[in-house]
Amino acid sequence: MKAIVYTQYGTPDVLQFKEIPQPTPKDDEVLVKVYATGLNFSDWGLLRGSFRFFGFGLFRPKHQILGADIAGRVESVGKNVQDFRPGDEVYGDLSWSGRGGLAEYVCAPEGMLAHKPANLSFDLAAAVPMTAGVALQALRNKGQIQPGQEVAISGASGGVGTFAVQIAKAYGGHVTAITSTKNLDAARALGADQVIDYTREDFTANGHRYDLILAANGYHRLSHYRRVLTPEGKYVMTGGSGAQMFDAMLFGPFVSRTSKQQMGNMLYRPNKEDLICIKELIEAGKVVPVVSKTFPLKDAAEAFRYYGAGHVSGKVVITV
Repeated sequence: MKAIVYTQYGTPDVLQFKEIPQPTPKDDEVLVKVYATGLNFSDWGLLRGSFRFFGFGLFRPKHQILGADIAGRVESVGKNVQDFRPGDEVYGDLSWSGRGGLAEYVCAPEGMLAHKPANLSFDLAAAVPMTAGVALQALRNKGQIQPGQEVAISGASGGVGTFAVQIAKAYGGHVTAITSTKNLDAARALGADQVIDYTREDFTANGHRYDLILAANGYHRLSHYRRVLTPEGKYVMTGGSGAQMFDAMLFGPFVSRTSKQQMGNMLYRPNKEDLICIKELIEAGKVVPVVSKTFPLKDAAEAFRYYGAGHVSGKVVITV
């Protein structure tokens, strides 16, 4: 099969378009013929070696095929697989099982897959799993979103942010989207009740208070977010500047122990149940993926360059 392989950390130039053996599924795995793969920030970080100290290979990549978000068709199944049959259309997030989506075929544990939303193409479905899963878990699990709450989404035009705006609306929130000038209309189209252009206004200094803030991107310190949270408000960080992430991880637990405000980051873990929940939201018309650009598999290096240039609205998808 054809695949994009990298054997060393570096720029997109280290990616190789190669012919390699097709994998064989284990007893609890599904062999998927991949039709499309969505890129995520973690793919970019793994390529650059940013996570080498977290068990992904100190000197060279532990797993040599990137791509966690996949959409495709079941080719065959292991003898213990219960929920899937050859021919089923599936999607999933393989970030906890070795990735491998930038290839014509990949083996995936049954628990990391769900049936694809019926109203999405494979290309659009591949843009969903990880970023929608992060948004869902940040809002529902960590943020404990409730109907009628004031919810602010910082970084509303990115992969997580575009899903967060829609999921927050689906759960009954009154949503303020913080994004750049060029993405204001897009945020409104996704259902945001209010939009703030961060290039012209600092939402942490306008005096408005929020019950829940999701920082999918941004650069503010924790103290800035605290002043616009309600007394029992919650702040969840899923990305942003180095200072923002450091603050959330180091000082967030202290704030949460010493006040009624809850502040910090979240540990995302993909699972079938959340994929099914997101599938239902999509099929109900409450959530739609946003794709910035698609590339063929042979042009994966160019796709990474485009992603790495920054300010991508929505997701980048590679068709296989």
